Order: sequence, then C-alpha cells, then structure tokens
Amino acid sequence: MKNPVLEGLAKAQRSAVHLEMRDAYQPTDPEFIAWQNGKRLDPAADRSSWWRPFLDVVNETTERGVVMRRARIVSEPVTDYIKYEHDVTFPNVAAGELIRWLPRRKAADIPLPGTDLWMFDGASVLFTYFSGVGEVVDREWRTEPAVVKLVNSAFEAVWERATPHEEYNPV
Repeated sequence: MKNPVLEGLAKAQRSAVHLEMRDAYQPTDPEFIAWQNGKRLDPAADRSSWWRPFLDVVNETTERGVVMRRARIVSEPVTDYIKYEHDVTFPNVAAGELIRWLPRRKAADIPLPGTDLWMFDGASVLFTYFSGVGEVVDREWRTEPAVVKLVNSAFEAVWERATPHEEYNPV
C-alpha cells in the first residue's frame, strides 16, 4: 500500500506543512509503550540509535530545499503522549524539520480544519481521519481553493503564535 504522506513529500517542491491537533495517537504504538516504561532516546548517543527511516525522507526533502514545518496544538496540562512526542522530536529537528507547539487555549479563536493534515506546496491538502483512540482510519486528498485557503490561513495563524520546539516546555 502506498503512503500518501511519502508521496506528497516526494512531489513537494517548496513546502510541506503538517498540523497536528490531537492529544494522543496510536496508544498501542510499541515505541510509546517503551517510552512509558522508561526508554529514552539520547541525542548524544550514536545517531543510529535514534534515527528512524522517516527521518531519511525528511532529510532528503529538506536538502532539496523544501521547507518542512510541523505545528502541534496541545491541551495543557499535556497528556503522556504529548510528553512522549516532545521527548522524541529532536531527531525530526536534526533532520531539518521546523516544529512549533501551541497550547490549545491560544488557538481558541483560530478557524481550524476538523482534523490533522499535511499541505504540500500550498496547493494540495491531505486530511487524516482518526478513530476516537487515535488510530488512522482514512486519508483524503483535497485541492479545492476554499479548502486550501482555510488550511493555509489556519496553519499560518497557528505557526505565528506557536513556540519553537527548543523553547516549549510541556506542562
């Protein structure tokens, strides 16, 4: 089965933005469970101990000149899953992705799409639909100008208000 995110990144020429708005994803993820049990990635350790295959894609994409930005809207106090995400984000930053965090209370007046998404080159949007517990159930490509405009406006408003990863302290 093809991965639409990887397809979008492969075709991107200028930009790829990712908006995440859930407080938990895939609670049965083995890496999250290992983290709950005390496993931590060590930035000072051998890179092969924390590098993941997706990061090769991020690195290749950013080296082509594509600006990759990810914004996460989170509830505070944050869930254990968000603490986990924050803890394992440094490899994404090392691969060239720009990441910011926005407390949900600071996003209350931003018109937002109803689900997480990727947008490529400001022209195509990939919505991801989740089950209540955070498992991916479907994805949908959209290119209508009104949808793209909403997503672009929402993402830029979130990005402007959000805190860079290095400065955000999940509480």
